[in-house]
Amino acid sequence: MNLKDILAISGEGTLFKFIAQGKNAVIVENLETGKRFSAGATARVSALDEIAIFTTGEDMPLGQVLDRLWEKENGGEALSHKHSDPELKQYFAEVLPEYDRERVYSSDIKKVLLWYNILHKLNLLVKEEKSGEPEAGSGDVPGTDSTVKAEDAGKAPVKKSAKAPVKAKTRVESETGEKVRKAQAPKTRKSKPAEDK
Repeated sequence: MNLKDILAISGEGTLFKFIAQGKNAVIVENLETGKRFSAGATARVSALDEIAIFTTGEDMPLGQVLDRLWEKENGGEALSHKHSDPELKQYFAEVLPEYDRERVYSSDIKKVLLWYNILHKLNLLVKEEKSGEPEAGSGDVPGTDSTVKAEDAGKAPVKKSAKAPVKAKTRVESETGEKVRKAQAPKTRKSKPAEDK
């Protein structure tokens, strides 16, 4: 499942959409109510696309676990997170037989099922395209220009750096042969020197 920009906040019983990065907070929107607010620096915010479930082998990304739930339920709703712990563990074992029983707790299973059912109710369960080529914009830093022009498709891709997206963007544009304005740092006003008394 594509979980880009979907967030969970500790202590909240729902999911949120990332809107913007504030100075000392993240602006989020409640997926169910549509209300926006800022989650401060003390809030424990987790991006769903960065969460993985412990297994006996390699950890499995949450998106793949939700894919398995979708397949098990034929696109329907999953078991409610309000069932008893033994029922939840048995159900989760049917979905993900290789999950690590010692490191995945009932509370983790409840969260996964709750999140799945919220996304299902809001029709936000979007399967990721499985193709040999990555989608335009996938894996890029939010806020950077990630569109690829058709005439540039045959050229070697330039990996963008999260630390210096402006330089990377200027480099990509200059390789296309087009004349473009280079991004410049904002000008700052010089303060007047102090007058001698």
